[in-house]
Amino acid sequence: MNRVTAAITAVGKYVPDYVLTNKELETMVETNDEWIVSRTGIKERRILKEEGKGTSYLAIKSAEDLIAKTKLDPKEIELVILCTATRDMQAASTGSYVASEIGAVNAFAFDLDSACSSFLYGLSVAASYIESGKYKKILLIGADKNSSMIDYTDRATCIIFGDGAGAVLMEPTTDGNGLQDELMRSDGSGREFLNVAAGGSVLPATEETVANRLHFAKQDGQTVFKNAVFNMADVCEKILEKNNLKNEDVNWLAAHQANKRIVEATARRMKLDPSQVMLNIQNYGNTTSATLPLLLADYESQLKKGDIVIFAAFGGGFSWGSIYFKWCYNS
Repeated sequence: MNRVTAAITAVGKYVPDYVLTNKELETMVETNDEWIVSRTGIKERRILKEEGKGTSYLAIKSAEDLIAKTKLDPKEIELVILCTATRDMQAASTGSYVASEIGAVNAFAFDLDSACSSFLYGLSVAASYIESGKYKKILLIGADKNSSMIDYTDRATCIIFGDGAGAVLMEPTTDGNGLQDELMRSDGSGREFLNVAAGGSVLPATEETVANRLHFAKQDGQTVFKNAVFNMADVCEKILEKNNLKNEDVNWLAAHQANKRIVEATARRMKLDPSQVMLNIQNYGNTTSATLPLLLADYESQLKKGDIVIFAAFGGGFSWGSIYFKWCYNS
């Protein structure tokens, strides 16, 4: 009997209509297009401007795109996992709301947050449920409204982040494709270098925290960059070694889109050609939990059944990892 693995059988996406260009950012902070592109690779990012709409709106739209493309009956979905670092509100599960709004009335749902590694970790969790035999249809969504925690007077962060969402349907397969192996890591000492200081249980909201702008994301860019370059490249190299894969065996590197230079450094470490690297950071910036599913949605037409895809991510916490995956269908 062939081993049951977790397959991605469909993808969906959503990005807001509003385009925040580098040119517009020049009017907000001291920067320019050449500086942003040379250091990050980002040309523009999408921003959810509509008042009263949050991460759930993005997630719902991406799920609806997947459902429309596949004509999936939402009642067949057994589990919804929402990967996000920007849930709608504290205490209430955003994933549960998303499941209800898309009509997944027979599913249970929960949120999963490990910053920019959320979707990668979500792949691992969803695959475990599939491989156990407990569930056969899992909707995995990566969505973030990063603009909700960005200070648009802070050049270190406002040029980087955008809003968006992507969704994948995961189902069991016995054809040898799907999730093959994973390597996950974390280091809690890194949380001081990238965080939103206030609003959590350590430093609840007060007039003082608001006045001191402590509810916005802050990062030590140089420290985060160095750790991302080393750790993401290291774990990708190790997953290749662990599975006796050579660089020429890899069809695609699907790496978290935090910075073009980080992605390129990871590819060089793996000795990959640029043609093997998925890249869309120029269009969306860093969409945190949404970067990996947005890559899959944008490259879906180029993916072929059996293609070897190496997923990689690095995020605040610190958290990082890599997944060895064999693509499951021809689009």
